[in-house]
Amino acid sequence: MYELQCIVVTPEKTVVERTADFVAVTLFDGEIGIAPGRTPMIGRLGSGEMRMRQGAETERYYIEGGFVEVVGDVVSVLTARAIPAGELDEAVEREELESARTRTADTPELMTARERAVSQSRARLRVARRAK
Repeated sequence: MYELQCIVVTPEKTVVERTADFVAVTLFDGEIGIAPGRTPMIGRLGSGEMRMRQGAETERYYIEGGFVEVVGDVVSVLTARAIPAGELDEAVEREELESARTRTADTPELMTARERAVSQSRARLRVARRAK
């Protein structure tokens, strides 16, 4: 059986380097699943969940923007943040979401920043809930 080599890199370090049967990532406009033998591609990541499945085991991460590249059976994810789902605390993420929602936004730039913070907080909360 073919396998994917999945590499997840942030500006600070290589977070993951492992094999997987299947990888799913959140793009800025949806989700894409990647199986061995996939056509080469580059995609822009959104904020959300990344899943890597090896057999019956699934590893979940919260990723925040960046790019995914598939060449051959190598999946490279370059992202600003990659947090294992088990490290996210649902209660903390709910508080972060509430804080993001109540930010003052009286200019277009601040409105954009608030919308981004709310979107990222919602994505982290979803990933934290699925990790249970």
